Amino acid sequence: MSELVFAELVKKEELKPNIYKFSVKAPTIVEQAKPGNFIEIRITEQTEPFLRRPISIYNLDKENGILEFIFQVKGKGTDILAKREVGNKIDIIGPIGYGTFKYESYQNLAIIGGGIGVFPLYELAKCAKKDKKSVTTYLGFRNKDFVVLEDEFKEVSDELVLTTDDGSYAKQGFAISYLEKDIQEGKIDSIYACGPLPMLKAVQKMAVEKGIPCQISLEEKMACGLGVCLGCAVKTANSPKEAPEYWHVCKAGPVFNAKDVEI
Repeated sequence: MSELVFAELVKKEELKPNIYKFSVKAPTIVEQAKPGNFIEIRITEQTEPFLRRPISIYNLDKENGILEFIFQVKGKGTDILAKREVGNKIDIIGPIGYGTFKYESYQNLAIIGGGIGVFPLYELAKCAKKDKKSVTTYLGFRNKDFVVLEDEFKEVSDELVLTTDDGSYAKQGFAISYLEKDIQEGKIDSIYACGPLPMLKAVQKMAVEKGIPCQISLEEKMACGLGVCLGCAVKTANSPKEAPEYWHVCKAGPVFNAKDVEI
């Protein structure tokens, strides 16, 4: 059940230019949250920007009640958020999202992400590794300058495959190519993905064709996060053309079985 909390910012880090990691004290949210959940943050007490910002949960420190999230400054709202300082209180609603990552029925997990879509995958990898699952993580970035969290994902993965589009760091190419190779070799029995839409479409197509269970985390414009504004609709798979059916990412998701949605 989502709660409204005024969480104290206890640590602030700039991981890369305009990419920040915030650690906030939010024990009630941390206790309830699962891999794949997100939070809604009120940026300012002023009327502009009025809408909250949806941000994925990166890490849950249940022992200390610390919630960590990472965001990239992309506009006015995130620019204002980035100026918050340690000791400030942040207005947060969470955890949000009925659809979370569910890996318990599988053993050999492939976790694949691209760009800023890698952030919500860390808690998943951490929990799965703790539960003695075999975790292979595939992370793709545009080039060396965009690579983040390499060491963190190494710690929670049995194997980390890191790629850059231009080959400026680690392996050259797209992460999905290395995932496909491991599937063909029988190393993978399930896939969990978050990232740019073209990557998600490619992962979804490959998973369906090869019959591999796949869960994808979708990012849509979620103004309210409560299913009220209806702005985050995603079409269900095999929905009739004359009467299409939709789910709302903030309520039914953000994580869906890949075969159930049309992206």
